[in-house]
Amino acid sequence: MIFITNRFPEQSIRTRVGRKFDFDLDNNAASNSVFYCEQIKKSEYKEIGSIDFLKRLKESKYRQVLLYIHGFSNLPEDVLSAASEFQNLCDKKKKDEILVIPVIWPCDNDLGIIKDYWDDQKAADQSAFSFSRVLEKFLEWRSSEKYNPEDDPCLKRINVLAHSMGNRVLRETLSAWNKYDLPRGVPMIFRNTFLVAADVVNETLHEGESGELICHSSRNVIVYHASDDLALRASKASNLKNKVASRRLGHTGPEDIDKTPRNVYRVDCDDVNNAYDKPKGHSYFRSGTKKGTPGEVFNHIFSCLESGRVYPEDEHRRSSIIKLKKSAK
Repeated sequence: MIFITNRFPEQSIRTRVGRKFDFDLDNNAASNSVFYCEQIKKSEYKEIGSIDFLKRLKESKYRQVLLYIHGFSNLPEDVLSAASEFQNLCDKKKKDEILVIPVIWPCDNDLGIIKDYWDDQKAADQSAFSFSRVLEKFLEWRSSEKYNPEDDPCLKRINVLAHSMGNRVLRETLSAWNKYDLPRGVPMIFRNTFLVAADVVNETLHEGESGELICHSSRNVIVYHASDDLALRASKASNLKNKVASRRLGHTGPEDIDKTPRNVYRVDCDDVNNAYDKPKGHSYFRSGTKKGTPGEVFNHIFSCLESGRVYPEDEHRRSSIIKLKKSAK
């Protein structure tokens, strides 16, 4: 599996294609450098460089790409394991359709959720500058006559799935990209953006708020939420401890759907989240009640990926509830 990271390696930060790459797990600072790598096997990686990375994407048999931005308190092997599970579910659903690309940012490996949470928030914000460079590099590569001439363009559709605090990484990345590189605004670079159990305030997608750029960058923005997500309750407690009172987008969905752009949709996952991820009810977007078998949230995500539409039967519909089907037990 190939992936992108801004975690510091134990080796030099200077890119050297083909070298061994080992994560420095004790360093949770966000590097300004970005590394394009490949997982050889568990805990063994090598750096392949941006040109080979993008070439592989273009030449891949898969029709679409899904960038996966993980949540807080996840170390690299946790992220790659989750991404592999999602990749296997996609492959079972439809061969050669979705290629999952993990985006690994520097979570902390200290003990204690409160300490981890605030360290990870800082790392999420600081990661914006490095990952905005990834988006800028992709646009430059895609418009390059050398790598994508008129008779051989890159036609891959790009989607993004942000889980938990990964939504903060996505929001701040687009903000930094817009501020420093895009005088005319953020382009519509993503076909679908999936915001799962989002650990950001629930007004963030409202027009005029900090997350509005997420809506500008995507054809569809789908918010999956569950009011009994225990991990987000811990997040809320962490914020209250530091005198930040806010409901989370992953608990309620948008505070007022009418204040968001028309391409925002919400999906209530209350009926399935704890059945799929006991006891936290937080990582409910991959397997269902049995690992390796798709859950109904995954099925909804894949339907959007495949069709490019959220509710194709009703173009005016903006919300739904996912039920636990008996066949999924």
